Amino acid sequence: MKTLLPILILAVAAAGPVAAQSTDAAGQFERFQLDKWSEGQTPNPPKVDTQKMVKASTAVLHGREPELSPEEFALYDKVSAMLATNPDFAVKLLETMMGEKERPSPAFEFVLGNAYYESKQMALAEKYFRSAVERYPEFLRAWKNLGVLYYTTDRLPEAVRCFVKAVSLGDRDASTLGLLGYCLEMQGNLVAAEVDYLQAASIDPGDPGWQQGLLRIYIKGKQFGRAEPLVRSLIKAQPTDAALWLDYASILIAEQRKLEAIAVLETAQAAGAAGADELALLGDLYAEQGLAPEAAAVYAQLLGSARERGEQKLVYYAEVLIGAGKLSEAEQSLAAVKGELTPAGRLALLQTRADLLMARKDWPAARHEIESLLALAPLDGRALLTLGRICVEQKDLAHASFAFEAADRIPEFAYRASLELATIEVQNRRYAKAVAYLEKALQLQRSDAVEDYLARIRTLVPADDKTG
Repeated sequence: MKTLLPILILAVAAAGPVAAQSTDAAGQFERFQLDKWSEGQTPNPPKVDTQKMVKASTAVLHGREPELSPEEFALYDKVSAMLATNPDFAVKLLETMMGEKERPSPAFEFVLGNAYYESKQMALAEKYFRSAVERYPEFLRAWKNLGVLYYTTDRLPEAVRCFVKAVSLGDRDASTLGLLGYCLEMQGNLVAAEVDYLQAASIDPGDPGWQQGLLRIYIKGKQFGRAEPLVRSLIKAQPTDAALWLDYASILIAEQRKLEAIAVLETAQAAGAAGADELALLGDLYAEQGLAPEAAAVYAQLLGSARERGEQKLVYYAEVLIGAGKLSEAEQSLAAVKGELTPAGRLALLQTRADLLMARKDWPAARHEIESLLALAPLDGRALLTLGRICVEQKDLAHASFAFEAADRIPEFAYRASLELATIEVQNRRYAKAVAYLEKALQLQRSDAVEDYLARIRTLVPADDKTG
């Protein structure tokens, strides 16, 4: 009868719903870092004071732009200082001009647009900026400020059109070129964005925002040879910017220079510039290199700044080590999970402790851990499967069947539970019941091995038990 024991089914069921996986987290990070700007994770916009840009646009370009009439200038001169301190009242004074029969000049409409922008009345600001450029198409400052308005209201395609027009009219301000580069980048026009970022950086090399835009484009375009010296320069200027260290590490990982990436992240850690993302990546790289104590120590640091993430990393890494047979290292990783745990972290820790004890064949201790878990979460399918397997090892088939039947009622775990129940029924020589469980498993997930095994078990069903 031993030759008929479902060894294959036992192997399938023992795999558990969460199989141990390799710690290719560094590779996962590489893919994330290269794709994060193209998958809805928008980079931080440039640190540009758009209000200041609008306020700074008061200098008339004589001979190239419309000018205020003497009456308009007299009114504007009275309220210009007030625009900064009381823009709403200043707007009301300027609006008195609109009551005149004669339409105000494009220059005064531009002034009104600025006033409305500063008082955050965007619809009216847009109305007057648009009117100014429609009446005077070469009005550079109005095109620029209309572009700023569209940028601040997240209407980037329209902002591009306005900034392009302003640049074509002679605007060479770094902020205009840089914002144009950002808008183009967000639209996926990386070539044009790179040109504008380069111009902005050459005009104002002290502003890191434009260089960071270039860095994003180089990383997205996998131009790592150009990205590396740029990120090193940025780090030198901003050594506490954690995101730059992360970018540097991602570049090195993409070039398969993972030991150098570890050195970079260790430097960031020593400089106090490593946040949760940097620590998580450093831990993943340690794990990938087989440096278990170092990985566990770094993951443990996450418990301070990102507790839930730290719990997940430590417990998952312990699962990987258990799967690799490195039980002492797995125990060290679990021992690093200290302090008050989140509810999810508590359950994961109990499950992994049980897995570790099962790997050591300490069935009573493993059962204690998993029963503690089920006391907190009675419908945890993975825990029910684990309890059933422990009971099988303890020859407690009655409790094993009870645990597997409970798991069988949870859709996500029904397939493996059915296989486990079939195994028990074969051991008890109840072949008809085993057939029923195998048939249910096949309805949930087709398997040639299970179908072959089912055919063998069917031959053992007594004739009076067969139906159909």
